[in-house]
Amino acid sequence: MSKTIFKGVDYDIGGLINDIGRGRIALPDIQRPFVWKNVLVRDLFDSMYRGYPIGYLLLWENGVGEAHRAIGVGEKQDAPGLVIVDGQQRLTSLYAVFRGEKVVRENFASERIRIAFNPLEEKFEVATAATEKDPRFVADISVILSEEVGLIAFCRQFFDRLRGAGLELTAEQERAIEESLTKLNKLSSFPLTALQLSADIGDEDVAEVFVRVNSKGKTLNQADFILTLMSVFWDEGRTALETFSRQARQPSESGNLGSPYQHFIKPMPDQLLRVAISVAFERARLRSIYSVLRGKDLETGKFDGERREQQFALLKDAQQRTLNLRHWHGFMHCLKRAGFRSERMIMGQNALLNSYALYLIGHTRLRVPDRALRSAIARWFFMASLTGRYTGSSETALESDLAMLRGVETAEQFTAKLAEAERIALTDDFWSVTLPNDLARAATRSPSLFAFDAALVILEAPVLFSETKVGDWLDPAVKPPKSIERHHLFPKAFLQRQGVTRRQEVNQIANQAYVEWQDNIAISDQAPAEYLPAMSAGIAADRLALMLRLHALPDGWEQLPYEEFLLRRREEMAKIIREAYERLVSEPARQDVAPLDIPAIIAAGEGDRVEYKSTLRINLHTGQKDARMEGAVVKAIAGFLNTHGGTLMIGVADDGNPVGIDADGFASEDKMHLHLTNLVNDRLGPQAWTAIHANFDDHEDVRVLVVRCEKARSPAYVKEMKGGDAFYVRTGAATVALSTQETVEYVKQRFAQRGVQ
Repeated sequence: MSKTIFKGVDYDIGGLINDIGRGRIALPDIQRPFVWKNVLVRDLFDSMYRGYPIGYLLLWENGVGEAHRAIGVGEKQDAPGLVIVDGQQRLTSLYAVFRGEKVVRENFASERIRIAFNPLEEKFEVATAATEKDPRFVADISVILSEEVGLIAFCRQFFDRLRGAGLELTAEQERAIEESLTKLNKLSSFPLTALQLSADIGDEDVAEVFVRVNSKGKTLNQADFILTLMSVFWDEGRTALETFSRQARQPSESGNLGSPYQHFIKPMPDQLLRVAISVAFERARLRSIYSVLRGKDLETGKFDGERREQQFALLKDAQQRTLNLRHWHGFMHCLKRAGFRSERMIMGQNALLNSYALYLIGHTRLRVPDRALRSAIARWFFMASLTGRYTGSSETALESDLAMLRGVETAEQFTAKLAEAERIALTDDFWSVTLPNDLARAATRSPSLFAFDAALVILEAPVLFSETKVGDWLDPAVKPPKSIERHHLFPKAFLQRQGVTRRQEVNQIANQAYVEWQDNIAISDQAPAEYLPAMSAGIAADRLALMLRLHALPDGWEQLPYEEFLLRRREEMAKIIREAYERLVSEPARQDVAPLDIPAIIAAGEGDRVEYKSTLRINLHTGQKDARMEGAVVKAIAGFLNTHGGTLMIGVADDGNPVGIDADGFASEDKMHLHLTNLVNDRLGPQAWTAIHANFDDHEDVRVLVVRCEKARSPAYVKEMKGGDAFYVRTGAATVALSTQETVEYVKQRFAQRGVQ
């Protein structure tokens, strides 16, 4: 007979609660949030009250030596010798109700679990306003379960409350109530059995035991074990992960302190931990990392406290980089550059998180210049999302990618390695065969569909038959008109008349495009050949041709048989996706990928192509927001666009001294970028962004906002605050307004010769 790896230990609930309170048992409310609904807590107490078994616990001896510390933020009298593997939800419920303490929910909100009890009917309920007012109920059984409760005095008060409500009790009813409350009070003696696993077994064996004995609930993974270990040896780190996750769920009201909130992901602590581990050890498989963090010598099997401290030091440094808001928001700009605008366009969070790990390695270890890094990661994320690189065995795929980078020592090698991996993934066969086949489905969510949406954003495509940009509609921060929806190019009713009724055929990805709601109503159930002329009326021929091409609609599409249309459009959609990706690839050359030499630019001073602004919106003399500051920024941008292009540096004083962007008081760089975006949209129009590139950069220990303007292809008129439009150009180091006549002549000479009306 094989040696067992566990022993049975009998407890009573009161003893368990006491051991948790003293710190002997690590109750991991910190291991993962409490997920039970309150009704399950009610049922748990009802089962115990009736003498029913409530299952057993699975505990694991710590086995981390003598140097371990207590778990949690509160001071404990003893160090934890046991960690709960299975039964956390039950034991959390018991501890929270017996001690009247709050639990942490999945959204990181704190909540007191209150269970009410009707002693005459022996009935438990989740506490509500109704049970609170009902004198027949004990409003919160935590009072009865407390060790300090005086049961006789409590019964008298309960009887007085009933009589005060006009309810007269018989002697028999009083005895029944006393017996019920006494029975409830004695639940601390309820027996419970624990299977206690030996400290000698590894975390893999523990996970296997958990799966075999408990087919329900959440299966433990390596991250669970590491998070629990962090709680023992670095509780501040575990708390930092939880705090970041909690703050990422809603916009911050903390002013200049910043917030991790954005529209792409609401990360959980274990997800952030995986990123930090990838950065710290450049490995993705957590199986060995757990043992390494415990200080285990993989050859001797012994634990070493010094080795543990060394490994935790690496993790601490990497986690600090992972939770750095500048890094976090800088990475989010990569997603925006890749054409993605919100969480609803993200098919799998692994692609986002793994790309963030690569971003941090490039940014913090290899010092890849900011613009080159963001361009490289944008391409990488586009590829990873499109190909489903991190679906399925995400850990294995990331392990391979990290192995690819372990020998890399320069920024150039980093970007070259990523580009090589992209070429291997995105072959000609992928573009011409695999991708069109993947588009041959009816789905509201798929990697290829979201890649096409991102392509429309990158290529600045308008909504079909509209002036509104697809990117504006998809961006939750821009708040465009909400009257846009996916439209069936071959309407459902029309297809039904053609005998096409299967939903799988009607709802093909290739049969849908973005149109405005009123256009969708006007189209109704008409054939494409019927509605296209009416919808196209008034749209210039060259603009219509570009619009149809960007929406992957082949020439004469409205006349094609439906099956042939689907086939042709899938091929065209694949071409548009490829065009967008290749624009990302060529973007560095188009934008002068070599990073700006900011000190050299500032040393040269202001001129016809360089201007400084201390702030975007704050008047440094008054300390208040000032529309004149914003107006000066807009005019400078317009002047560059209308002349030869140039660079505006926000966060640099007129004398060239760095001021930094903190003076503007934005909660985050994302918020500042959004403010600039809205400002340009309102005063210059969204089309101005085709020639504007804004990014944040470091200069003498402060952050500055660098706005690079290309020479615009069409005139940029500034909408003045007092009404009317104005036209600005650069003359030397100044931005000046032209008169109406001067503007007419200038536009004729400057733009007409480029063929732009």
